[in-house]
Amino acid sequence: MFNKNKSPAPSPQPRPSNTPAIPPLPDLPSSATARPAPASATPARGLSTLSSDLKFEGTISGAGDLQIDGQIKGDLRVGRLIIGETGAVEGNVSADYVEVRGRIVGATSGKQVKLVSTAYVDGDITAEQLSIDIGAYFQGRCVQGRRDAAPAAPKPASAPPSDLAPIPQQPAAQVIDMKPH
Repeated sequence: MFNKNKSPAPSPQPRPSNTPAIPPLPDLPSSATARPAPASATPARGLSTLSSDLKFEGTISGAGDLQIDGQIKGDLRVGRLIIGETGAVEGNVSADYVEVRGRIVGATSGKQVKLVSTAYVDGDITAEQLSIDIGAYFQGRCVQGRRDAAPAAPKPASAPPSDLAPIPQQPAAQVIDMKPH
């Protein structure tokens, strides 16, 4: 329909006397003049940030990207998660990509989990790929595998060998006095 011309605007032409004056269009911000993306293209996911002076209690879920520089008490389930050096999460964390620079107290699961040198994680980690930099603190168990897979049930203990089998307990026998009187 219209093409944006990068050449300088042409000098105004004198208008004929029989046409009414048209006021010029106001200047619009560049975002308003940009064309919308076609419907077939996937929308770009922006990074949402919880700043360092904010505290949040509750569950957060979505497919977007999240950076936490504040404090969260609750579970997180997002597409990509970055916990900044001032960020802290007390709850379970699940994302495709998790980068921890701050603190997590709770279970963490993701396809890729990275603990940088300033990280503090107290809880189990389930990840396909795990990276722990020198200086990072990690206390918990680490399971390599798919994060959606259910944890394997513990195997039942096998029966002890027959020579060590416990002796079954029998009730104590009653003593009966059989002496003649």
